[in-house]
Amino acid sequence: MCGIWAVFGLATSTSVHSNTSFSKISHRGPDAWRIEHDKRIQNSCIGFHRLAIVDCIYGMQPMKIHAYPYLTLICNGEIYNCKNLAQQFGFKYETNCDVESAIHLFAKGGISMCARHLDGVFALCIIDSNKRRLYLARDPFGVRPLFRLRSGSGVLAVSSEAKGLMDMARDLEGTAWKLEPFPPGVVEAYQIRDDGTTTLLQSEKYYNIGSKPAAKPFVPYDDFHPTDIHANIRTLLRSAVRKRLMSDRRIGCLLSGGLDSSLVTALLVRLAKEEGISYPIQTFSIGMDNSPDIIYARKVAEYLGTEHHQVLFTPEDVRQVLDDVIHTLETFDITTIRASVGMYLIARYIKAHTDSTVIFSGEGADELCEGYIYFRDAPDAQAGAEESLRLLKDIYLYDGLRVDRTLAAFCLEARVPFLDQQFTHYFMGLPPAMRCPQKGIEKHLLRSAFDETDLLPKEILWRHKEAFSDGVTSKKKSLFNVIQDIVESQVTDNEMAGTLKKYPHCTPPTKEAYYYRKQFEMQFPNQSHLIPYFWMPRWVTVNDPSARFISHYSADSDSAQG
Repeated sequence: MCGIWAVFGLATSTSVHSNTSFSKISHRGPDAWRIEHDKRIQNSCIGFHRLAIVDCIYGMQPMKIHAYPYLTLICNGEIYNCKNLAQQFGFKYETNCDVESAIHLFAKGGISMCARHLDGVFALCIIDSNKRRLYLARDPFGVRPLFRLRSGSGVLAVSSEAKGLMDMARDLEGTAWKLEPFPPGVVEAYQIRDDGTTTLLQSEKYYNIGSKPAAKPFVPYDDFHPTDIHANIRTLLRSAVRKRLMSDRRIGCLLSGGLDSSLVTALLVRLAKEEGISYPIQTFSIGMDNSPDIIYARKVAEYLGTEHHQVLFTPEDVRQVLDDVIHTLETFDITTIRASVGMYLIARYIKAHTDSTVIFSGEGADELCEGYIYFRDAPDAQAGAEESLRLLKDIYLYDGLRVDRTLAAFCLEARVPFLDQQFTHYFMGLPPAMRCPQKGIEKHLLRSAFDETDLLPKEILWRHKEAFSDGVTSKKKSLFNVIQDIVESQVTDNEMAGTLKKYPHCTPPTKEAYYYRKQFEMQFPNQSHLIPYFWMPRWVTVNDPSARFISHYSADSDSAQG
């Protein structure tokens, strides 16, 4: 996890913005920073904030190598198949840094070929000074963030977070410009003019979610069992976790005691031992005293023998960090903010009290495996599969955004095995009727794949889906109730009466939502388009995104399903 930043065609870029805008994303890379100005490209500069994970000595960026001195790379990413690429194409690396592989791939076949063959997560920028061209690319699920600012005059700027571009956006007032997330699974190429401004030459969707990856797979397709789907799911998820062990820093894992984080933790603990990692895996759970997540996470940690940390919080803790959470996330989405409070607090604890830096998490499982409770209300299996695809396409705006920003705020790197390209390709290729909830049990296929193993206790493997707000607090008073109590006095009835006129896009339906939007507009004025819609469950009639309001929500039961 790092922070990349660049600007082309803005005369003030070499002074004001290299000192102010660039520093706005310094939390993404506390170990070192560098900013460079290429004399051959006027009115431009590129910058990098580094969190050293692999090759802590020689992996600094902007990166240039002797083989291709005209190419400059900045990349926030982890390329898990870097060694495989060296063997496959005969690359000779000059560093031990995984992202160097992107330079060699680009030099061999261009930006599209480069992005297609990278097995990992990345947001990258390559500058070819010979051709005076700029290239951008982002991983298929948008696990690593990237924002792009363009003006009608050809000014182009990119940053890992929107906050790194807001000062420039203000400088461009009076001109046509747009700040937006760079789309996942896309590459772009720009010609750089003499004054540093740019012209778009190419914009290409190089990967569609669910497609077969172009990269040589870690698990050869000939090794798949011809009939045992459960065995293939186990093999591919193990591979997804194993490849993400690539790190020179200590690895830990978020653990809620739910299915997704428990599976990731269990596989991580087992594979870390197989790979010879000598330290115990640290696990982290959060909640109010004796909340369900705290209780179940403790059971999993004891079963797996992890070095477990419990983080307890109070309503006052929520009050103190709520505004910081909104600023960190760069969103006003109700569900995302609610779910981020606990993750923000736990990330703060990890940074302050441990030496774990690479943090595994279970994000992506609900979207991929149809794990949200409302999937039980899908009219048919095909509709469920289409909704799963929609959620995965937009995950970078919601759950993916949440896990990246909350951990990055405290200089931590997130790793999400459920969004592995080979694993998602296989899982999404299975018949929709097999992937949908069975007998009222969501993620039935994933649970069943591990049912006859000793990886987890059955009470964990078949634990009911918990609404996040209930998991970290209690069924008597959910987290969203705590937040609503906090913001009630912060929004007046008169403000709510004028909501539609003031905020016609994503109009806040409640005082809670209005508070989020008001705080967002203070930090990111006129940028509401960054969030296209409120995350809400489908096929049910509810006014609140919490699963608690779905009629068949079963978390009130103390018994697990299965």
